Parts: sequence; structure tokens; C-alpha cells
Amino acid sequence: MLLTPLLLALAQAATPATAATTHIAIDGHQLTVEVAADNASREHGLMGRTALEHGHGMLFVFPDDAPRWFWMKNTLIPLDILFFGSDARLVSMQLNVPPCTSDPCPSYASNADAKYVVELPAGAADRLHIHQGDTLKLPAKTISAR
Repeated sequence: MLLTPLLLALAQAATPATAATTHIAIDGHQLTVEVAADNASREHGLMGRTALEHGHGMLFVFPDDAPRWFWMKNTLIPLDILFFGSDARLVSMQLNVPPCTSDPCPSYASNADAKYVVELPAGAADRLHIHQGDTLKLPAKTISAR
């Protein structure tokens, strides 16, 4: 009987905590995103996911504007990666980024400094007609990096 609670505790410890979710808009398109605002959640990102629903994604929040690059190690789904400056304008996109199937995994970089990055299912940027210069609208409560 003691073994079952121990196994349950170990399984819960191995499972990443559910990230906080919020709603954002890109050029008026409403999206539900998980927020990655600390180093651990930014490093883990969408690793291990086998699907990402239409209208959902992940918002990465960094402490400053800087060049950003993402790699797809252990990410199992293709993504659109959208890079936004501190003024919330879309400065760069990497579209239809494939999962990494063998090491070394390539990096996908922004073409300009970015403070926010949004990952969406591959093809979402085209479906939503998202273009460079579009605006990211964050929730009224400021999200800050930790």
C-alpha cells in the first residue's frame, strides 16, 4: 500500500507543472496561450507535446529586447515562431519549423531583437494572415519575466 502513494508522488514530480494560461491577440485574432516567463518554463517550452490545438500556443516573455533563437529539441510538433519587440510589434517569423528528428538540432533565430515570442501550430500565421509589423496585445495585467 505504501508503494502506490510513492509511485504517485514520483509521477507527479516528473510531470511539468501546468503553466499559467492567458489570452492574447495578434492583429485582432484571439489566442489562448500558456505563459513561459521564467528560465525553467522557457527552456522546457512545448517539449514532449504531441498536439497543439488551433487557437492555442505558448507565449515566451523575456526580461529585455535581445536576439532570440529557438531550437526544436524534443519538440514533436511543427510550429510557427513569432518574434515581437518590446513595443509589441512583430519583428520576425520562422514559419513551419519542423520537429528535430536527429541531433544536432538547428536553431531558428529572430531577425531583430525580441522581448516576446509566440509559438503556434505550424500554418497558423498563414491561416490568420499574420504579417510582420502586426501588433501583439497582452492582457491588462502586465506579464513580466522572472
